[in-house]
Amino acid sequence: MKALDIVVTVLLIIGAVNWGVVGFFGFNVVSAIFGEATAVSRVIYALVGLGGLYELFSVTFGYKAMHDRWCELSTVKH
Repeated sequence: MKALDIVVTVLLIIGAVNWGVVGFFGFNVVSAIFGEATAVSRVIYALVGLGGLYELFSVTFGYKAMHDRWCELSTVKH
């Protein structure tokens, strides 16, 4: 699952940067590279959207499982 978390994070960064560029400069990077409303650009948008949904459900419902994947729990007794 760590690999999926990394892929989702990369997709969300791509989406966030693209929306930031759209918001600040009115330029859509994905459309400029892959074309306006092509199958490839729609797949990229769909993957970013699915990544957002995955992250939403991971944070809200699966926080403990996500935490356990990324953080080692200390078993040292004090």
